[in-house]
Amino acid sequence: MIPSNLTPIPELYVSYESAQKLKVEAADLVSWDLTPRQICDLELLMNGGFNPLKGFLTRADYDSVLKDMRLADGTLWPMPITLDVSEAFAAGLEEGQDIALRDQEGVILATMTVTDNWTPDKSHEATAVFGADDDAHPAVNYLHNQAGKVYLGGPITGIQQPVHYDFKGRRDTPNELRAFFRKMGWRRVVAFQTRNPLHRAHQELTFRAAKEAQANLLIHPVVGMTKPGDVDHFTRVRCYEAVLDKYPLSTTTMSLLNLAMRMAGPREALWHALIRANHGCTHFIVGRDHAGPGKNSQGVDFYGPYEAQDMVRKYQDEIGIEMVDFKHMVYVQERAQYEPADEIEEGVTVLNISGTELRRRLAEGLEIPEWFSFPEVVAELRRTRPPRSKQGFTVFFTGFSGSGKSTIANALMVKLMEMGGRPVTLLDGDIVRKNLSSELGFSKEHRDLNIRRIGYVASEITKNGGIALCAPIAPYAATRRAVREEIEQFGAFLEVHVATSLEECERRDRKGLYKLAREGKIKEFTGISDPYDVPENPELRVETENVDVDNCAHQVILKLESMGLIAG
Repeated sequence: MIPSNLTPIPELYVSYESAQKLKVEAADLVSWDLTPRQICDLELLMNGGFNPLKGFLTRADYDSVLKDMRLADGTLWPMPITLDVSEAFAAGLEEGQDIALRDQEGVILATMTVTDNWTPDKSHEATAVFGADDDAHPAVNYLHNQAGKVYLGGPITGIQQPVHYDFKGRRDTPNELRAFFRKMGWRRVVAFQTRNPLHRAHQELTFRAAKEAQANLLIHPVVGMTKPGDVDHFTRVRCYEAVLDKYPLSTTTMSLLNLAMRMAGPREALWHALIRANHGCTHFIVGRDHAGPGKNSQGVDFYGPYEAQDMVRKYQDEIGIEMVDFKHMVYVQERAQYEPADEIEEGVTVLNISGTELRRRLAEGLEIPEWFSFPEVVAELRRTRPPRSKQGFTVFFTGFSGSGKSTIANALMVKLMEMGGRPVTLLDGDIVRKNLSSELGFSKEHRDLNIRRIGYVASEITKNGGIALCAPIAPYAATRRAVREEIEQFGAFLEVHVATSLEECERRDRKGLYKLAREGKIKEFTGISDPYDVPENPELRVETENVDVDNCAHQVILKLESMGLIAG
């Protein structure tokens, strides 16, 4: 008898012959180009990773998942998997209509029969799923500021899986993993979920978890979408492959999971456990504050440290996967080994390096001891994250028109060029309007698009080790946050609020723009007929009234020095 965790599970793909026929027929269908998050969701729907889902949630299933963590038929499922689209796209659809789901290159991946089309209450969704309607949570921010306003639900027909050009040999479907476990004779498999590089403490805890469960080990890192600011998956997978050599080959394997995480804490932990059960695992390691996003707007953790473990423990029998507690491992100097923190007697020397301390050491080029991590892992991290003084970065000035942003940015550019070492590019609002955004107007939508373009160019400059100085008005906090997240994937982001008062900006108004705005001749003018979201926590706030430009630029230089981005 093959154990049930190793028998094949249902997939949503049609046969190769049917797929070829569907591709031809789908040429006449209305198409939706999927976002990166939707592609992750679709892949796991089609390959059985989200079993028992047969498509994107219907309205009834969605409401039930929010209320009870169950589908309308009572099946346990904690996370709403929805297809969010624009209002304009949704308005053109009829009930029962088939649509083509395509990747960002236009390649068809699946068709979907639209059975449900509704506008959700996103504040209710945020509170139900994430515990709070707080934009400090990355998934709540995504929900309100990036996701489409309308949800579509209905069954999907899988035509082909998304194309991955990277680490192809490491990407396994649930059924491919189950077949591997059958072939190897693995009956008990413990899964380790991670979105961070592995260090020696992780190796020790996974060794112990496998031994405790008397199981083989599946290292199953997420390479879809994780928390903004995380180490990119290319670097992480190279780190994982370096660590894999430290495990006995016959007991351990690694596979990559193309999951878009929501950082939903307890619900997410249960979701992860269900996904691992679909992949043939019998045990699952759940960490302290598993999939927690950090702190909320009040500076308090979104979730309690053991809420996720309590949640998985409560439902483990129903989903058929046993939870293994993640032990906090620390290094005992006298015994030169890692041990669980709660099993160590008093009087011994305990060594530990937090994630924050590791990032500081990497940023400042300081030593990372071998007892903490493997030299191969440290080498990979240093390759991707050189010391801050050698990284690219962006200085992003924001403030009213006439506040002095461009003047300070120009002075800063000259000072940085005088220092040398890295190319400096000024992306001033007027320069960008002329060269990148000449076709755009000044509606909210167009101003957002203009800032996104500036952010994209700045992220490319930062990624390639240069310095980008941006000086747009950038009135909206949500757009500034999106730009920050895009740039912080590659380097540091310094937000400078040029806090000149509106009255002073009007007094300085050489172009007469404020006068025209007061007369109603310029519509949607920031500070007059359109709002400006004052930055709550910029890295630097500069006052320009009765302060000369050189002094303002020098304040930025001092801040850059304190952040380690330029030499003191």
